[in-house]
Amino acid sequence: MVDIVKLMLALSSGYLLGSLNTALIVSRFYGKDIRQHGSKSAGLTNTLRVLGKSAAAFVLVGDILKGVIACLIGLYLSVYFYSESAQVCISLLIAGTGAVVGHNWPVFFGFKGGKGVLTAVTVLFMVNWLMALICLGFFVLIVASTRYVSLGSVCAAMLFVVLSFFPVFESTFYFNLFACFMTAMVVFKHRENIRRLLLGTENKLRLR
Repeated sequence: MVDIVKLMLALSSGYLLGSLNTALIVSRFYGKDIRQHGSKSAGLTNTLRVLGKSAAAFVLVGDILKGVIACLIGLYLSVYFYSESAQVCISLLIAGTGAVVGHNWPVFFGFKGGKGVLTAVTVLFMVNWLMALICLGFFVLIVASTRYVSLGSVCAAMLFVVLSFFPVFESTFYFNLFACFMTAMVVFKHRENIRRLLLGTENKLRLR
């Protein structure tokens, strides 16, 4: 019973932190609603396109911080699952998942947020830094070669699922479930980008 209460606290804390959508907050200081401009996504990439590097830097820091803080809360609550070969902090996974859900569907901004990639990457670094580095490297490779941030995000998310099932990482069922859910969110939030990629009309990354 105590563990259930802790898991609910982890989820709600992560969700509320994630709902502090940095792109929306920063864009208000510029007198805009980022959801009404560019790709209409309340995230880092659209902020960079619409408001420039300075605004994007604030979004970068904010999205990373809320992912880190959410995960630290999950670690503090310390609800673990133990197996013969591995252990996983379930409260950490749930708090991190809550932060990404909050970023995507923020309660403070009418449930219309971003795509959650940066916060998801931050959570992954807190959970398994090696997997995160591999996925981040793959993301950079895809974006550098195609200049499609959306393609890099979707490919890196799908790679995360594949890696989670590699025996060398000794992932538990709960970690596999976490990986599948996080990837499903990323792919779902990029469904319009995927459609534009298939049609050849997706915007490429261009720095101002």
